[in-house]
Amino acid sequence: MKGLYCKPGDQGDVKFVSHAMNVPTNIGDHQVKVQVKSCALSPVDFKLYEDLKLEKEHVPVGREIAGVVLQVGPKVTFFQPDDEVVGILPLEAERSGLCSVVVTDEYNLVQKPEKVSWFEAAAVIKDGLRAYTALHTLARMAAGQTVLVLDGAGPFGVLAIQLAHYHGVKVLATALSPEDQKFLEELRPSVARVIRVWDSKEDLVDSCLEETGGLGVDIIIDSGVRLYDEEPEAQRHCPHKHDLLTLLSVGGHWVTTEQHLQLDPPDSHILFLKAASLSFLNDEVWTTSRAKQGRYLHILKDVMDKLCTGTFRPQLEDPVPLYEATVSMEMVQRKQTRKRIAVKL
Repeated sequence: MKGLYCKPGDQGDVKFVSHAMNVPTNIGDHQVKVQVKSCALSPVDFKLYEDLKLEKEHVPVGREIAGVVLQVGPKVTFFQPDDEVVGILPLEAERSGLCSVVVTDEYNLVQKPEKVSWFEAAAVIKDGLRAYTALHTLARMAAGQTVLVLDGAGPFGVLAIQLAHYHGVKVLATALSPEDQKFLEELRPSVARVIRVWDSKEDLVDSCLEETGGLGVDIIIDSGVRLYDEEPEAQRHCPHKHDLLTLLSVGGHWVTTEQHLQLDPPDSHILFLKAASLSFLNDEVWTTSRAKQGRYLHILKDVMDKLCTGTFRPQLEDPVPLYEATVSMEMVQRKQTRKRIAVKL
């Protein structure tokens, strides 16, 4: 049975290869064998595998899966054969989610609502988890607060906006292009203000302070930060860390995806004066540590419920056939796509 795997090349490039692996005939006490119906594609973070001592010759591609349970272990209590499930394979998984059949622990899966398609379930589960982790677990959002979502038209940004609206939070969002601006302005419930960071005439700090009466925003969810004044072209739309510190309110929460963020003593002093906090968004901790397994499964279930009821309305590419998975994954790894891509098996 073949799946898609990748390995880093000699010049820093990434090679994707089709690799055959056998499906185990015997499964563990708490394991579930799943026939995969759809698998979403996300970039592979080789540095994370290295940091966690999980380096392999071939790293499995595609970890967000939706499918049908074929077989359950003798001590499995959550599922039975023919159940429709969705979940995220852990980093240590040996098999690609693009294999027709995978085996995983029951604790990595939740029930898929009947009204939700395979394609949508697989495509939304990871971004939904990120949105919950950022807004609930880290920022502790509450009704009446104001949140700034950077790159609001991205797959993660859209769900973060919709989750914030659901809880009565006022949303400001940045648009990286005229197309993103048009999309965000047409969202319902509407975004309080769309900030055109692609337009040099519009200033992020001034716009946020104007919208909040000079008080600043309660929560910032970034999608990358400029650490220095001179940065690569790819980061031209990312705000400088000093701008984000300036527009953060007293007692505010800054949730960052920038794993190499460096704060100098003056930066930390600003956080101290505002009694503000900084959190790092790494949604992989849910599967690398089982300390809060019950909360993790509750979040996955709630993501599916919100997708079923229409609270989450994701922006997705059309389903990709399996024979186009390699080309699509190359685009995803190079971050050349603006919508989430899922493969139909």
